[in-house]
Amino acid sequence: MADVTKKKKAKKKDYSATVNSKLMRKPLKRVFPVFVLPMVCAFIIGFVYPFCQGVYLSFCKFTTTSNAKLVGFENYVKAFKDSGFMHAFWYTALYAVVSVVLINVLAFTAAYALTQNIKGTNFFRTILFMPNLIGGIVLGYIWSMIFDGILSHFGTSILLETKYGFWGLIILMCWQQVGYMMIIYIAGLQAIPGDILEAADIDGASKWQTLWKVTIPNVMPSITICMFLTLTNAFKLFDQNLALTAGRPFETTVNADGILETVKTTEMLALNIYNTFYGQSMSARGTGQAKAVIFFILVAVISVLQLRSSKSKEVQQ
Repeated sequence: MADVTKKKKAKKKDYSATVNSKLMRKPLKRVFPVFVLPMVCAFIIGFVYPFCQGVYLSFCKFTTTSNAKLVGFENYVKAFKDSGFMHAFWYTALYAVVSVVLINVLAFTAAYALTQNIKGTNFFRTILFMPNLIGGIVLGYIWSMIFDGILSHFGTSILLETKYGFWGLIILMCWQQVGYMMIIYIAGLQAIPGDILEAADIDGASKWQTLWKVTIPNVMPSITICMFLTLTNAFKLFDQNLALTAGRPFETTVNADGILETVKTTEMLALNIYNTFYGQSMSARGTGQAKAVIFFILVAVISVLQLRSSKSKEVQQ
């Protein structure tokens, strides 16, 4: 009898909870559009409409949006024939590979070292994170003076040789982003259950084995986030590139039509699109818009592939 009474009471509680939840949902459903509609409108006005307009303009020849004339895929053909754009693509791809590897390795190393109960941990975390608070344009100008001050002793400049511009960007971005990624890795390292590490220690695993077999697999969610951020930041890099080298030095090449073109050897994709849209003739704006659409598709595809690849390696705790 006691069990039957308990079951009845439990059913009554469940029923009352269900009724209360239904009563609470009704007013929420009524006011739901009031809260969601402004956000949806802002999203459509601020993102969806400009994006659709940009895709449309990539098929047009225009100087302003009011006099756009459809020209089909002409802008896309010009974009792919542009030797400067293709050079910027491969240059950006190379930069992305090198920077993603270096930034994540350095950030994880710093995070791992600063979670080993050493003195002054908070101080070192603050110092490493601080460069991320400085704007990209300011960083570019500061580091350009630093590099030129060093390279002047060798009779050259960061603006005179492509290799110096490339590694200058790598050093600048590592200095800026390592601290930010380090914070994410620290959060991942601190979230690893202590009993897993204790079990590995009891089983006689060395620190190196624990790192590769236990720590890194359990930090994969943080690795996924950091890989995504560094990869997208690498392809979208603009202000540091503009301030540090502005694409210099220049070299002259012959394009697919046999016309001499000046290629900016340290110019990345975002800067190339900007220079095409604003730096060339007004008639090239359609080509610049086509490059922007190609750029969006490229970054979106690479980001999705990276996320799927990284997430497949994550382990359930």
